[in-house]
Amino acid sequence: MSHVCFLRILFFFVVFLLFFSPRSCTDVVCCVIFIIVILGYIALGTVAWIHGDPRKVVYPTDSHGQFCGHQNTPNAHKAILFYFNMLKCANPAVLINLQCPTTQLCVSKCPDRFSTLLDAWNTKNWDYYRQFCKPGFEIGSKVRPAADLVFSCLVASFSGSYSLSLCLSGIWHCYWEYDTLTGKPGADVAISDIGLHTDFSIYLQLSQTWLIFMISLSVIEVILFIMVIFLRMRLRIAIALLEEGSKAISHIMTTLFYPIITFFLLAICIAYWAVTAVFLASSGNAVYKVTPTDDACMYANLTCRPKTNITKVCPGAQCLFAFYGGESVYHRYILVLHLCNLFAFLWLVNFTIALGQCTLAGAFASYYWALKKPDDIPACPLYSSFSRAIRYHTGSLAFGSLILAVVQLARIVLEYLDHKLRGSQNACARFLFCCLRCCFYCLERFIKFINRNAYIMIAIYGKSFCTSSRDSFCLLMRNIIRVAVLDKVTDFLLFLGKLLISGSVGVLAFFFFTRKIPVIQEEVPSLNYFWVPLLTVIFGSYMIAHGFFNVYAMCVDTLFLCFCEDLERNDGSSSRPYYMSPGLHKILRRGEEGATLGTAS
Repeated sequence: MSHVCFLRILFFFVVFLLFFSPRSCTDVVCCVIFIIVILGYIALGTVAWIHGDPRKVVYPTDSHGQFCGHQNTPNAHKAILFYFNMLKCANPAVLINLQCPTTQLCVSKCPDRFSTLLDAWNTKNWDYYRQFCKPGFEIGSKVRPAADLVFSCLVASFSGSYSLSLCLSGIWHCYWEYDTLTGKPGADVAISDIGLHTDFSIYLQLSQTWLIFMISLSVIEVILFIMVIFLRMRLRIAIALLEEGSKAISHIMTTLFYPIITFFLLAICIAYWAVTAVFLASSGNAVYKVTPTDDACMYANLTCRPKTNITKVCPGAQCLFAFYGGESVYHRYILVLHLCNLFAFLWLVNFTIALGQCTLAGAFASYYWALKKPDDIPACPLYSSFSRAIRYHTGSLAFGSLILAVVQLARIVLEYLDHKLRGSQNACARFLFCCLRCCFYCLERFIKFINRNAYIMIAIYGKSFCTSSRDSFCLLMRNIIRVAVLDKVTDFLLFLGKLLISGSVGVLAFFFFTRKIPVIQEEVPSLNYFWVPLLTVIFGSYMIAHGFFNVYAMCVDTLFLCFCEDLERNDGSSSRPYYMSPGLHKILRRGEEGATLGTAS
């Protein structure tokens, strides 16, 4: 009994030192700078709101700087903005310019028909397709017959065995579709004979398409099966750690709801950045710039007048609306304000993520260091961890997120410069830019890894960011074999779980949108192109699964660091017992011996 009482007293003393002792604020200077930046960010948003034109926010603007759907304008009855090529919006320069480099028109409704240009001209439907062409457009002799009309529209009204099982079900479905289409008239046509079409449903009517899907899924199935066979011991270790994480989450169920708080805070940051960016971009008068079709035009991105014929000096180029600007001091430094807006946004987003990681780490560490689980787990561990992170470690979290934000801003600027200078670069310059982008990408990944483990040490010991980064890095280096065994395998299992959820939702959505579920056929809306909502549903389900699986990932990383610390501080004796569960200790020890033997051989 004396030993038991001594251990209980020792446990409560350790818990008091780790979680309930009066902590001092860490990295106070960075905390003060962070608060000043937030106040400055609020001032920047206020200035942008004063100088911006609300109409330019509410109403979309076409390539000629005219509002869509605004009264007393030529486009009063055309409230929808039509993009010629939406893919050009997927460009890093859009983050700064806030304008897609493609022709934009105001239309009354989105197109619901698809045709090549010559087919539309040679049929009686030209009056319909004419409304989606630039004013004054006429068919010329230089039109290429193979050019397709690609329409995009923006409405201004605005786990290892389960992955294997999913592949098997996909292989069965592909075989069933292939067997059904075999022998049907027109289904045996080769894909190469069909050519490129924007309507993907055409390919789903070919047996060769499903044969390709079936072969691809079979190859993936074989690869996954081989990985499961050769990595079975590491998978067992990772699964054991995930099971321990599941026990921790079952005792602290509130951690599953914390991603909602993170999502809410991130939504506020994104909304504030977007509104500020739009108001900054809508300040001043309309500015037009030369938008070439390739990078060979020497007048690219230079200002121009809307009625200027640019095609004489740059064939195919257009003088399109770019942004709103002026000649005042405010307008001359508008690019600097955009960069400040972007930098503050990146800092706040990274701080929000860091706050979530530190909060979850503190909650899960309180579970691990409880000698008698769950009786010794402190009350309200998530709330206590969140309070400690905000009260004492705002500066440390801001310090780590500041470093990451600087690297991310440098990557965005590099992408922007690479896009702007692409036409005038030589081979050496392109190689240099490629090396810089690769280096900054690797640096960002490394900093994220260091920050994540530093936040865990901050949540446990309450030290500064630099000290916690050093301690966590040294601790991981002293346990490099265990890190190699668990890190990537655990991430792979969690990734398979995300794929399982998003894939299952995607399959159900596919059957729903294609009306292959007889019970709800009448409730399904008629869609001309079901792949857009299908991909949206898959992406949304993956992001939701990613948010909740991050709780498991943070739990596993925290328990792993606590496990390494437990092994160094304790020896399993009656006076210094391990805080880990016996099952976890047994399987981790077995995995370590197997990894050591494998390295020696």
